[in-house]
Amino acid sequence: MNLTLPKLPPNIATPAYVLDEAALKRNLATAARIKKETGCKILLATKAFALPAAFPLMRETLDGTTASGEYEARVGAEEFGKEVHVYSPAYLPGEVERVIALAQHVYFNSPDQIRRYLPLLKKSKKTKIGLRINPGFSNATLGGELYDPCAPYSRFGATRDTLEGAPWDEIDILHAHALCEARHDGSVGLIEHVAKNFAPYIRKVTTVNFGGGHFINKPDYDVAKLIAAIKAFRAEFNVEVVLEPGAGLVVNTGYLVSSVLDIHKNDKDIAIIDASASTHMPDVLEVPYRPDIIGAEQPGVLAHTYILGGKTCMTGDIIGEYSFNQPLNPGDKLIFTDMMQYSFVKNNTFNGVPLPDLAVLKSDGAYSVIRSYGYEEFRRRLG
Repeated sequence: MNLTLPKLPPNIATPAYVLDEAALKRNLATAARIKKETGCKILLATKAFALPAAFPLMRETLDGTTASGEYEARVGAEEFGKEVHVYSPAYLPGEVERVIALAQHVYFNSPDQIRRYLPLLKKSKKTKIGLRINPGFSNATLGGELYDPCAPYSRFGATRDTLEGAPWDEIDILHAHALCEARHDGSVGLIEHVAKNFAPYIRKVTTVNFGGGHFINKPDYDVAKLIAAIKAFRAEFNVEVVLEPGAGLVVNTGYLVSSVLDIHKNDKDIAIIDASASTHMPDVLEVPYRPDIIGAEQPGVLAHTYILGGKTCMTGDIIGEYSFNQPLNPGDKLIFTDMMQYSFVKNNTFNGVPLPDLAVLKSDGAYSVIRSYGYEEFRRRLG
């Protein structure tokens, strides 16, 4: 891949997730443009990216955070500030009480859920109530039904046939999350679909939240078309519009830097590295997909081809097959790109494999390690 090599310290400790601050600033400029031209709000989905060291910069542009439960809501409230929105398909006993102390906007999965919690919610004068709907619009471009909130038998959101009897006098927000890594056609399609099929209910609320999955910083995403769709929707219904991207805000803003540990031969050349698909890049196996490496190509394109695998005991801990201009040797650095979303928020300590450092490459070129993990983190999680 023809990707630019970041200016990292030659002696960088690996593995390490590295946020590129300059790249994040470029992505936030896209969000700022959308907000300015449409008047909508944009939240950070902390399920995809939650790095408090980046929050001061993100806070300058974004309106707050959206969470999938109590702990993410607490991070949003304590570390990011501004607005906190929370949705969960179901809440643990006592969780709603704790959530309304942290968040100003709480979303529920069905009209019945709202009725169940309404006496509690009415005690909080600051809480705005949201209802997630299943809009019946599928445009997940990654992972098929695994990442499609509107797949058959989805547990997410109230279907249209259950909406008539909802307590609309108590509901402030209609929430329609249906996308995953969608281009502009998905974003615009969702907005137009909701406008066409849910107009009577839109007119009962003050806000419509179109969820996440808007990949606004992908090169082929036509931001102007999203802007036009939001403006038309707001003009028709006179409501506030909210977007809550996660990956769309941090796509291509960071790396996972790893080192080659050993070269093994078994019919093919195999490079064993200190990064792992199983523990550090779970989506590589879950989606699955093949991450890009700076300076590497598809197998056979360049002179030397290797299968890359982690050091865990999992046979399937394979990242992919790549070719390089030069032979790989122990100690060589490999830089995986686009590693800020759904990476460190999903990693694990399986096999006692050390967690990567969390680091930031500042706009001025300074490199700062935010957190390093050792045996203590592995032991702590064992109880």
